[in-house]
Amino acid sequence: MTVPHISADTTANLVRMLDLTPAASLGGDDSFSAVTLTRESPRTFGGQVLAQALVAAQRTVEGKQLHSVHGYFLRPGDITKPLYYASQRLNDGRSFATRRVQAFQEPGERPVFAPGAEVYEDPQAIFSAIASFQLPAAGVEHQLPVMPRGLPDPESLPRVSDYLGQVQHPVAQAVAWERPIDIRYVSAPLYTQPDDSSTEPQAVVWFKTFDELLNPDGSPVPPVYHQAAIAYASDYLPLEPALRAHSKFWLQPGMKSASLDHAMWFHRPARADQWLLYVLDSPSAQGGRMLSRGSIFTADGQLVATVAQEMMFRLPEFAPTSS
Repeated sequence: MTVPHISADTTANLVRMLDLTPAASLGGDDSFSAVTLTRESPRTFGGQVLAQALVAAQRTVEGKQLHSVHGYFLRPGDITKPLYYASQRLNDGRSFATRRVQAFQEPGERPVFAPGAEVYEDPQAIFSAIASFQLPAAGVEHQLPVMPRGLPDPESLPRVSDYLGQVQHPVAQAVAWERPIDIRYVSAPLYTQPDDSSTEPQAVVWFKTFDELLNPDGSPVPPVYHQAAIAYASDYLPLEPALRAHSKFWLQPGMKSASLDHAMWFHRPARADQWLLYVLDSPSAQGGRMLSRGSIFTADGQLVATVAQEMMFRLPEFAPTSS
């Protein structure tokens, strides 16, 4: 079998997905259209929607930097339909600005936000978030937790394609060769089998984009693209601590999972095209849900971002039985 190479276009595709296009306004809000270029499943990847929403919100803010976002995934996105984002200006203060940003897809065949349209069909919000921005300011600094020590160099670890490249399944092939994020596992990967070495609800990975984040003309991308790319990558891993704790894996028959919400706090600037360490744990799982927490560090140990996400986590052995 001929083994494919990771496409040189994966990073360019990520930049294209983050390069939103102005669209006809919805209810007076600033609106943008976006494309989907990664298609691992019929559902739009939640990290993509989160990342594009951050760019849409930042497009309506001047002089301030994104520091937090709290979002809810309302319904599945469809990769065959256009995505539209509406950014509502909730507050513009001296130091802080707040935006409500929602992602929409039309329920029917006719475009909802076609330029020049005067009447909109009923749009369906698939994601809703509040994002906050701050004018850069000086202040005291500390961080906790600290980055784990003694970890292997990311370049010495296998790529995801080394685990899945030979698996003849469309999803496995897409994950192996089409994702724009290079993930290197410090913990054992959980794609095709559970981790027999540990049931601790934890996971540790290195990640970055495969290539440097640049505009098509070779110029640097806006700083928010790096934040958006980090947010994009952060949505790949939150379920893994619970999978490890219960000896499950991604291809577990009968398992169902879905992101319910996603919160991020951006503490310090960082480049998404340089290695970052993602350390996750899960403090609780109950009622068909699990909570995951994550800390993202630069290679030299600076805490870049904190992540919290709750997910639906349903296993077939807990399905109700009919009498």
